[in-house]
Amino acid sequence: MSVDLHSAWRIGDVEIPTRLVLAPMAGVSVQAFRRQGRRFGAGLVCSEMVSCAGIEHRNERTLGYLRVGADEHPLAIQIFGSDPAVMGEAARMVEAAGADIVDINFGCPVRKVTKTGAGATLLDEPDQAYRIVDAVASAVAVPVSVKMRRGLQDGSRDCLEVGPRLVEAGAASLTLHPRSAQQMYTGEADHSLTAELVERVSVPIVASGDVTSSAKAQAVLATTGAAAVMVGRGAQGNPWVLREMLDGAAAEPSREEVVAELLVFIRETVRELGDRRASGFLKKFYGWYLGHGRFPRAFKSELTQIDDLDEIERRLLAAAPGAAALVDQLLDELPVVDDVLLDGMPISIYGGG
Repeated sequence: MSVDLHSAWRIGDVEIPTRLVLAPMAGVSVQAFRRQGRRFGAGLVCSEMVSCAGIEHRNERTLGYLRVGADEHPLAIQIFGSDPAVMGEAARMVEAAGADIVDINFGCPVRKVTKTGAGATLLDEPDQAYRIVDAVASAVAVPVSVKMRRGLQDGSRDCLEVGPRLVEAGAASLTLHPRSAQQMYTGEADHSLTAELVERVSVPIVASGDVTSSAKAQAVLATTGAAAVMVGRGAQGNPWVLREMLDGAAAEPSREEVVAELLVFIRETVRELGDRRASGFLKKFYGWYLGHGRFPRAFKSELTQIDDLDEIERRLLAAAPGAAALVDQLLDELPVVDDVLLDGMPISIYGGG
C-alpha cells in the first residue's frame, strides 16, 4: 500500500508537512542546503551537528555562526557532546536561536567524535545517554529527538534496548540508521531493526539509511511502520530526488536546471560563509551536481581546480547559457532571510561549514 508522503505528521507539538526529513550531514548541511531542501519538499530540515564544547567555550576557531532563516522552519538543530549539563545549556541556546526541535546525535561513528565519549559511543553507555536526554528535555520547551545507529559493532541490537529508555528520558522522536558504527556507510541498512523499534516505542520513528528513491522510500515506510524517512547522501547535489520521492515520478532535470540550482547554491553559500570559506567548501558540490551523467567528467574536474567563484560562474553559464534566466527567477522567488545569529557558536568541528 502506497504511503502519502505529502501527509503531515508531528514530533511533539511541531507539525511537519511531509514525510521527508533532510539529514544532518557534517560539512554539507549549511543553510543554503537546508533552504534548498525545503523548496524541493523536505518537511523537516536539520543542521549539521554542533559541538556543545564549542558552544560552552566560545571557541575562537569557529568557522561560522549558526543561522536560522525564516523559510527553514520546521528546523531541527543537532547537538553532540557527552556531558549532560553542558548539553542542557547548549540546548537552551539553540532553542533561543530558533530551533523548533533539538536533535541529539548518538549516531556519529567518526573517531574525532567517539573518542570524546559522544556520538555512537553513547549507545554503549545507556545510563549516560539517558542522563543526556533527560538534561536536554528538561532544559527546553521544544521537542527533543535523538538520532542513533544500531550499535557500535556489526550485528548489534543495542538500539532496541537503548531506544525505549531514551523515550522514557524525554525523547519525542527517534531516528534510526540501522548500520553499526563499525560499518560506517558500507553494506546495507537493516530496516528490520527499524520495524522492531517502531513496535517498542510510542513516539514517531524516522527511518534513515539507503533511502534514495521513491520506490525505496515507499518500501521502507510500508515495511517498518516508520512515520517518515530521512534522506541524506542521495540529496547531495541532487535535490530533485526529494521531489521524485514525493510525487513518485522521476524527472531528470535539464542541464539548465542543474546549473541554475548550483549557481543559486553557490551564491547562497557565499552569502552565508563568505568568499574564502565558500570557495573550498563548494568544491565537493560540483561533482555532486554535475554528476549522474549530466556533464562530462573533465568539466567537473576542471571546476575543482578553480578558486575564483566568478570564474566558476562564467564557466557554468558557458556550459548552459539558458540557466541565466532560471537563476534570476529562482533568486526572485527566494524569501529574504532574516537570520538569527548566535555569536561564537561553531557550526561543526569538521570545518567547511
